[in-house]
Amino acid sequence: MTEPRTRRRGLLQSFTGLCVRYVERLMPDPYLFALILTLIVAGLVAVLVRGASASGMLQAWYGGVWGNQNIFTFAFQMVLILVTGYTLAEAPALKRAINGVAAKPRNQVQAALLCFGVSAALALLNWGLGLVAGALLARQVARRFPDSHFGYLIAAAFMGFIVWTQGLSSSIALANTDAGSPINVIHKIAGITVPLSQTIFAPYSWLAAIVVLAVLALTIWRMEPCDTLAPDPAVFDDERAVEPPANHTLAEWLENQWILNVLLFAAGITYFVASGFALNISSMIMLFTITSALLHRTPIRFIRAFTGAAKVSGSLLLQYPLYGGLVGLLAYQGADGSRPLQTLLAQTLVNGATQYTLPFLTFAGSVIISLFVPSGGGHWAVQGPIAVDSALAIGQSSPGYLGLISMAVAVGEGVANMIQPFWLLPLLAIAKLHVRQVMGFTVVAFLIGFVVLGAMTLIAPWVL
Repeated sequence: MTEPRTRRRGLLQSFTGLCVRYVERLMPDPYLFALILTLIVAGLVAVLVRGASASGMLQAWYGGVWGNQNIFTFAFQMVLILVTGYTLAEAPALKRAINGVAAKPRNQVQAALLCFGVSAALALLNWGLGLVAGALLARQVARRFPDSHFGYLIAAAFMGFIVWTQGLSSSIALANTDAGSPINVIHKIAGITVPLSQTIFAPYSWLAAIVVLAVLALTIWRMEPCDTLAPDPAVFDDERAVEPPANHTLAEWLENQWILNVLLFAAGITYFVASGFALNISSMIMLFTITSALLHRTPIRFIRAFTGAAKVSGSLLLQYPLYGGLVGLLAYQGADGSRPLQTLLAQTLVNGATQYTLPFLTFAGSVIISLFVPSGGGHWAVQGPIAVDSALAIGQSSPGYLGLISMAVAVGEGVANMIQPFWLLPLLAIAKLHVRQVMGFTVVAFLIGFVVLGAMTLIAPWVL
């Protein structure tokens, strides 16, 4: 039996309501958002980049989308992390766990905090798993609380995603450890790799993650809406049980041989051990793929789960080319020797920085650039060279300091995600909601994340 909801109207609740109303009025569809950003960047390039021409800008845009400098490899890696994380969350054992956990809360606030906590914990393990597991949990608790605000529950789940860049699947931190990674900017410029102990496992990083999660939990409690938003009944359509096929043919018999998945898992684990437990983007994809296969038991069940999970990535696949074009425009040089827009922005933001202010200015720049390049690794490729060069110019070349600079970029991207709808799209697909029904809540999370994680970048240089 659920407890009656207490109707509170505090300052935070009123401010959240204001954010929700303005987002509902002003926020376009995420695809249009990307198109508008493209037009803004094109205008800035035309005005600020010396020697810019329409034909040159068009070629740069094409290069970022389909040309030699396209982001298809990285985009496919990101999609696979999302899909394998979703597939793992849909494994019977984990699905039973999600349903069991969903039965614990007794009111809407407890449900929202539960979605937030599960999402945050899993996002620290794997961003794809954390991103979708919170939404799947929100879907189940919404079934138990028909008078709840479904957008509030999904928003709470998405807020846990703010710390993914400080977790084990952080694309920037993982790239820093791999000398062969195409986005290991530090190794390309300074010739060194930075271990995880100097990034996600550094005290400033995990302490800041704890603080921001604690403050957001308190915020979620205090921002509980008084109105309701019931989920679309179609949200639960994909939960119908699928009858196991009869093994009438050789093909069907092979599709149900669990030993094939076990062999795949054993091969993957053997390689992971032989590689020295190397954690990078590719190894994370491999680990979640083979673990999903093992937990789904038979090949056909794994195939169906993976195929269903892949449907959630459609909106990302639609928008990734646009953001690839944005990267191309940001890197476009007009006349010989002119500086591209990305260099102008990054250098302007860190101009005059000292060793104590550079991490914060890099963080602030990351928040801005993430609106145009909402991808941790792709974003690091844009801003990283300027940040690392700036650190070296002021005599800071230690792995610890360069690791801090990379984490400033990483956490800036995590904060910007709260107002950039790109990574909210998979949750919206699961929940069948519009961005305007969710993002008003996450604007508040953006403000909190900016203050807490910005403070981290100001304090960390003094304690390194």
